[in-house]
This record gives sequence, C-alpha cells and structure tokens, in this order.
Amino acid sequence: MKIYFAGSIRGGRDDKELYGKLIQHLGKYGQVLTEHVGDGNLNDSGEDHQPDQWIYKRDMEWVRASDVIVAEVTTPSLGVGYEIGSSEAIGKKILCLYRSQPNKSLSAMINGNPNVQVISYANLEEAIHHIDKFFQSQS
Repeated sequence: MKIYFAGSIRGGRDDKELYGKLIQHLGKYGQVLTEHVGDGNLNDSGEDHQPDQWIYKRDMEWVRASDVIVAEVTTPSLGVGYEIGSSEAIGKKILCLYRSQPNKSLSAMINGNPNVQVISYANLEEAIHHIDKFFQSQS
C-alpha cells in the first residue's frame, strides 16, 4: 500500500517530531511516499534545493500514486489543504488527524466534508489508535 502523509512545512514546523512518529507508525501499513515531511532537519523554508514547480509535480504524482491520504491538520497549511482537495477530487480515502486547541477551530472545509474522515485526538497514542482503526477498516 502507498500512503501519502501530509503535514505542514511552510505553514510551520512546530509538529515535525510528531509527524516523524506518525510516519514511522504508518510504515507498518505500507510505503510512506512523503517521509521527508517528518524530517527534523526540514525547516519552514521547505525543500530549498528544489524549485516549487518540481515539488508540485512530484507531490501531485505521489497523490495520484497513493492508495490513501493521511493528513495531520492541526497546523493550518495551504499546501495540505490543496493536497486534501486534490485527493478528494480523484476519489482517494482521506484521514485527517486534528489535535484540538483552545481558541482554534479546524476549517469547516475539512471538518464539514463528508468525504474526509476527521478524527480529533489529544496525544500521539490516541492518533496511533485512530490510524490503526482507519487501516483496519481499509482491509
């Protein structure tokens, strides 16, 4: 199974350690095409050594090649939103993980979308539990 993991890069890297742990866990279920999202050395400038057009083309190829999309959507990101919308348009199964925060709400465009499974979680263990349930339902 090919998994596309989406998480904020240019929108902020506060959760990069969490992304790395989620990606590591997702590896139990298949090949994570976007392991770099969890790279602790990747900062909010993104992949400076590659032109934006190259990144767009590569990532959209990965979206098309993936079997499922798993997105951590706590940190708002235009790119992650675009990946989710593009994935929905081509019929991908999508799981969005959202860590509730005081005085912040998840976008209604994600939370209200019936084609996107949105799960709120409080900690890594809860997120992993929901990932496991999602993949068990895919079999």
